[in-house]
Amino acid sequence: MEIGIDSFASAMYGSNSLQGVDAMEQLLDRIAFADEVGLDVFGIGEHHRKEFLDSATAVILAAAASRTKRIRLTSAVTVLSVADPVRVYQQFATLDLVSKGRAEMVVGRGSSVEAYPLFGFSLNDYDALFKEKLDLLLKVRDQEFVTWSGKFRPAMDNLPVYPRPLQEKLPVWLGVGGTPASFARAGSLGLPLMVAVIGGETHRFRPLIDMYREAGDKAGFKPEQLKVGLHSPGYVAETNEQAISEYYPGYAELWTKLGKERGWPPVTKGQFNTLVAPRGVLVLGGPQQVADKLLRHSEALGGVDRFTFQMDNAGLTHEQLMKSIELIGKEVTPRVKGNS
Repeated sequence: MEIGIDSFASAMYGSNSLQGVDAMEQLLDRIAFADEVGLDVFGIGEHHRKEFLDSATAVILAAAASRTKRIRLTSAVTVLSVADPVRVYQQFATLDLVSKGRAEMVVGRGSSVEAYPLFGFSLNDYDALFKEKLDLLLKVRDQEFVTWSGKFRPAMDNLPVYPRPLQEKLPVWLGVGGTPASFARAGSLGLPLMVAVIGGETHRFRPLIDMYREAGDKAGFKPEQLKVGLHSPGYVAETNEQAISEYYPGYAELWTKLGKERGWPPVTKGQFNTLVAPRGVLVLGGPQQVADKLLRHSEALGGVDRFTFQMDNAGLTHEQLMKSIELIGKEVTPRVKGNS
């Protein structure tokens, strides 16, 4: 199992706001440190909100490429529905050259929908936009000269797209939430699957992942082509108790705020404890507890190829995040890889 970090380039730590330049510098320090301690991948999300600095994902990843040597650099996710697939491909192909073959992307429709009105798209076309633009992105990836037509973008008639990446085929993962059609689509296209699990019990996704694998098998793809990744909130400290005491206040503040926007009830400590339980979504605790949970999730889901922690939106300081990255690299990863 590959293990990594996803970040939304948060400019907020609890109630304290950092200046953008300071938050960005600290983020780049964390990516460089993740590379140093042996993590496999670091992802940057895409949002268009005041509290996040990740609206230009490829730019951040390119800056990180100059400070790292081996860690893979990916989006988490690129909101493809509101973007031009040709430009997205060019940006990540360029990143691949800058990073000497370490670029990937996870593409999706986006759970935060502020990008749709910002770029002049209608939420009524939510799925149709993504389906069409994914088709074009994959065609651009697989063919240097592209002929294509669709509803939402001007047609292309045998037009070349440059630059081409260092990797023969730029990795494109499909980011999904809980929509069955999205899992089936990823399987039918033979794309690796990144499942965003942010609430409830992780094990409930087994039927959907089975659907993904069945669709891939039916489409003629080999099992090794059908990779499964998980993205979940989490945090590692020296002990289980320390992890909870440091993580809970910021987590409750964030999700209560989001709840007001989306109609959810406030977070309670009882709900939080359920999410920390063995089958719960929060991958939180000391190194052994976290490693055990990752292995448990992998077994329950029929094998997980990649796991990424999302942990920079819970009021944690840069120092706490750096320590957690160190523990993930030096203590969690060896436990997981030694038993998987």
